[in-house]
Amino acid sequence: MNNLQIVIQARMTSTRLPGKVMLPLCDKPVLQVMLERLEKWKEQIIIATTNDGSEEPIIELCKTLKIKYFKGDTNDVLGRYYHACKAYNATASTAVVRLTSDCPIIDPDLLEKVINTYMTNHYSMVNLGPHSGFPRGLDCCIFPFSLLELTHLNAKSYSDREHVTLGMPKFQNLTTYSISALEDLSQIRLTLDEPDDYKAIKAVYQIFDNQTAFTYEELIEALKSNPSLVDINKHVEQKSV
Repeated sequence: MNNLQIVIQARMTSTRLPGKVMLPLCDKPVLQVMLERLEKWKEQIIIATTNDGSEEPIIELCKTLKIKYFKGDTNDVLGRYYHACKAYNATASTAVVRLTSDCPIIDPDLLEKVINTYMTNHYSMVNLGPHSGFPRGLDCCIFPFSLLELTHLNAKSYSDREHVTLGMPKFQNLTTYSISALEDLSQIRLTLDEPDDYKAIKAVYQIFDNQTAFTYEELIEALKSNPSLVDINKHVEQKSV
């Protein structure tokens, strides 16, 4: 997996929960918890943050943890991804994983399944997304840098530049494979957008004694055994694209 980049977009200026990636979780910042979950890919990770002057806490964390980072346009997330990959020598065939920093319960085994499915097949894109049946907050997507570059060079609309993968089908015919769950748990929110999401995520980690190493199977068993956890933020509506 030498030709792999895992790009995590992270900013301090979230409108619904400002500074959310640096909120305390398990006695460390949310972003650090996510990075600990992804420890096996530390050398491949790039934090794509902003250049609007608010990003210093993120940069300092990256320096402390020895994680690569790139500062780019706050609103042009597509351009930020492209330039982050280029800054660390991406080539046309480099596999790029897109993650967002509001997913501190990201599952490393599911991510590995997404990566391996892409690496051993000829799909344009492999994803585990909001319609996969998995809880929201485990989302990940992988595609070649060549597709990212093509989209970056051609996408014009605000929505296409804000959401990275949204415009990709407009510029190339894609063969996409989606990893699906064995049961529909998509009503469960494990993503960090609002204060009640934060309460729910903290409660999940408390079940695991604030340890960051647990499996997806252990997570689901804990959620089913403690249904009140799911109720904490079930009213939160996902922001539409």
